[in-house]
Amino acid sequence: MSAADVAKGRASYDASAWSDAYDELSAADRHTPLAAEDLELLGVSAYMLGRDEEYVSALERAHALHLSTRDIPPAVRCAFWIGHSMLFRGHTTRAAGWFGRAQRLLAEADAECVECGYLLIPLWLEQMARGDYESAFEMAAEAAAIGERFGDLDLIWIARDEQGRALAMQGRLDEALRLVDEVLVAAETGELSPRMTGIVYCNTIAFCRHVCALRHAREWTDALSRWCERQRGMLAHNGLCLVHRAEIAQLRGQWDDALLEAKQAAERFTHGALNELACGRAHYQQGEVHRLRGRFAAAEEAYRAASRSGHEPQPGLALLRLAEGKVAAASAAVRRVLRETREPLARAELIPAWVEILLATGDVDEARAACEELGQIASRQGSDVIAALAAQSRAAVAVAEGRPEQALGDLRSALSLWHELDAPYQAARVRVLIGLSCRALGDEESARMELDAAREVFSRLGARPELARVDRLLRKRDTAEAYGLTARERQVLTLLATGRSNREIGAVLVISEHTVARHVQNIFGKLGVSSRAAAGAFAAGHELI
Repeated sequence: MSAADVAKGRASYDASAWSDAYDELSAADRHTPLAAEDLELLGVSAYMLGRDEEYVSALERAHALHLSTRDIPPAVRCAFWIGHSMLFRGHTTRAAGWFGRAQRLLAEADAECVECGYLLIPLWLEQMARGDYESAFEMAAEAAAIGERFGDLDLIWIARDEQGRALAMQGRLDEALRLVDEVLVAAETGELSPRMTGIVYCNTIAFCRHVCALRHAREWTDALSRWCERQRGMLAHNGLCLVHRAEIAQLRGQWDDALLEAKQAAERFTHGALNELACGRAHYQQGEVHRLRGRFAAAEEAYRAASRSGHEPQPGLALLRLAEGKVAAASAAVRRVLRETREPLARAELIPAWVEILLATGDVDEARAACEELGQIASRQGSDVIAALAAQSRAAVAVAEGRPEQALGDLRSALSLWHELDAPYQAARVRVLIGLSCRALGDEESARMELDAAREVFSRLGARPELARVDRLLRKRDTAEAYGLTARERQVLTLLATGRSNREIGAVLVISEHTVARHVQNIFGKLGVSSRAAAGAFAAGHELI
């Protein structure tokens, strides 16, 4: 029975039937202890099922058997994968111990083998973590060369994948994406082992998402979904796959699908380190959809669940506080996480929300400074998406400052990109800013067309907070006309309400201080107020700004 179970287990392994392979090899092992090679198959089967402890246990036994026969290279390979598992699960001391053992065994055996290349992986990961991207690129290139010398496709392609990530972090995005696209071909055509295929998919999608290469993230996620469907019984990579699919569905405006995928990731795929990582992101993704739909209590619960799972709930939670009118709490939260965040791409994920919150507090100067930082990151990284976010943020500041002409150029380019990416919610938010700019320039017909188009999208998506905002904006013109305010007077009133002096308003609108004073007096007369503070309060209370 043991030999038959081993044969069945090997056949199930080859067929990517992971539950069957694990059960059959485990049954054989209970009857007669498995040989080292079959223990490795048992270990990989456990890995694919998210059974991390069983994975490591099988590799430890295989490692010991290889050592007992002085078969050093496979013993080193087992030690590497044990260390890799420990490192990924946060057991850094134990990981260092296994990597150190592997290095010592190779040094003692004076063996030239492909495992020498695998032991470069923890070194380049450390370099990447330090921000030494050039050294990481060179070390990954060395590993790829070793993989080529020994014909090891797993090492070749994981090394080239890491070279792509290092290039992207240096701002060489086009080169990076060309390289990782080639890695995708290797993964799709089945050139890699099952374990390495899953690692390459998840690493590369995370990298594409981090550098905002959304088109590539979509294609990789579609490929990962197809691969997951062929892995019978696999649990290890399904959670992250569902989270990636949820993020893309949200971007496309498929919010019901996004919510379903994220919920499944959090509830069904909970075994293994990869799924633990996915769980926090899945809760965060649910919070995002709930927030955008105005379901604030559900969003709060989801963000808290994300935090309990170890995932930072910002900037979503801060934007929820902003939507609830708790501006001070929103500002404090994002300011705190920005102080903790040094890496430029990570800051780029936070800055658009920070600009929105700053404008809500009336701190236009700091918002402008934040936009400048985001623009610099966009220039260095070469990402169209970050460039669009930077343009959108700059335009929002320009609108707040009463500079609609400058805003429109940025808004048109941002709108074009969001349309290309099939991102309706983002595109609709840009159209609101275009509408406000047109209104400030006195082109009310165009303003209404833009706002109506945005309203239609928000209504279809069920984005109730934005829908309510557009409805208020559509009422403002009627209110302004009822009081007889001109387009220029509305611009002056908006700036006056932020506390600016006549000189400051004149500088923003490029008109004389005397002309501003005349507009202010006209506004006082039309609104029936006698002070700047009263005019600002009246404007806010009657939705004139």
